[in-house]
Amino acid sequence: MVHYDVFLADCPARTTLELVSDTWSVVVVIALGRGPARYSELREKVGGISKKMLTQTLRRLGDNGLVERRALATAPPGAEYRLTDLGRSLLEPLCGLSRWAEDNTGALLDARAAGAVRSA
Repeated sequence: MVHYDVFLADCPARTTLELVSDTWSVVVVIALGRGPARYSELREKVGGISKKMLTQTLRRLGDNGLVERRALATAPPGAEYRLTDLGRSLLEPLCGLSRWAEDNTGALLDARAAGAVRSA
């Protein structure tokens, strides 16, 4: 078994951290955790994401085995995105991180404002 250590400069686990800690990756994985979705559904659900960024995010997640794209035989042709088993394994830690961010953003904003006052 290979041992990865994120403290080593050339450790591939750092690339993994970069992929799974990107804001758009986190939000898209959580959105797909609720079930498969079409591109337009994801775009509607993930506020503020551009078409280009959603496409890039889905491609990166797909290239890394976290999301799979399934072509739909519909008119017009469409596609559906879903998490792979590997992608589903990310849900618990990412949902925890997302909940922490939602629960603690007020305190962080307060601390930032207090720091700005002290610096002035």
